[in-house]
Amino acid sequence: MQRTPSALGSLTKLAACLVVAIVATAQSKAADKVDPSGTWTWTTPGRDGGPGRTSTLKLKLDGDKLTGAVSAPGRQGGEAREVAISDASLKGDEVAFTVKREFNGNTLVAKYSGKVAGDSIKGKVETEREGNARSRDWEAKREAKK
Repeated sequence: MQRTPSALGSLTKLAACLVVAIVATAQSKAADKVDPSGTWTWTTPGRDGGPGRTSTLKLKLDGDKLTGAVSAPGRQGGEAREVAISDASLKGDEVAFTVKREFNGNTLVAKYSGKVAGDSIKGKVETEREGNARSRDWEAKREAKK
């Protein structure tokens, strides 16, 4: 005598398969989540062909909160100063933050945005000087963990 599957048994099996699929999808998305935490460096070309200036960015992702600081040498080889970033965000693989520096009574604002791909961030930095908006490419490399 052959038994036909009951509707309740079929629904139970279907629900179990659905739960497994949802959990697997959630785990896959969690594994794919970008974590920009670490120390990043890049070199900005010097003025009039002068030597470039290497900047360092330290990022930390805690849950959905992105924080960090940028350190860059002063003009003419002056001592490096560290400045906390503000307005930091991570949406998918897109990172953005603002750096505000005080210089001779003026506030200089640089808005960074970029796409994180492995150990690289490529994007744009936007500034304004004397009322003129400027934009340039920006590429940082993550330092290897020590």
